[in-house]
Amino acid sequence: MSAAARLVAALTARGWTLGVAESLTGGALAAEIVAVPGASATLLGAVVAYATPVKASLLGVDKALLDEHGPVHADVAAQMASGVRTAVRVDERPADVGISTTGVAGPDTPDGHPVGTVHIGVATPDGVRTSVFRFDGDRAAVRSQSVEAALNAALAALGE
Repeated sequence: MSAAARLVAALTARGWTLGVAESLTGGALAAEIVAVPGASATLLGAVVAYATPVKASLLGVDKALLDEHGPVHADVAAQMASGVRTAVRVDERPADVGISTTGVAGPDTPDGHPVGTVHIGVATPDGVRTSVFRFDGDRAAVRSQSVEAALNAALAALGE
């Protein structure tokens, strides 16, 4: 069973909902989840906040944090994961879980971070955790590895 299928099953079993906030993965994480039959039982929505200002305006990431550190930072991933829970709320009820991705897929390093630097955030009712990775490969490989890492980080946060 794929990591996405395991995540959908774990969330569905808990009756929990999910929101996804993506930057470098550009919707690939949400697409991986949506590919799982039954994903509609848990996935409320996804936000592709590719431009740095959208992380602040739509997901509530602190503008001062973005100004000081840029979008490739653990605290940005944490705030994106928390913010997407509210962004995809239904009837004023936020999603139970938020997952975020932010990093540098390449080929350039606009903020001085090495290509392949990726921060994943997972927000649950138990708190927020982040993970940092340094993936190798071209742009497509970094993005693909980021999707898999995000799914696995969410599963770990759920104790799966």
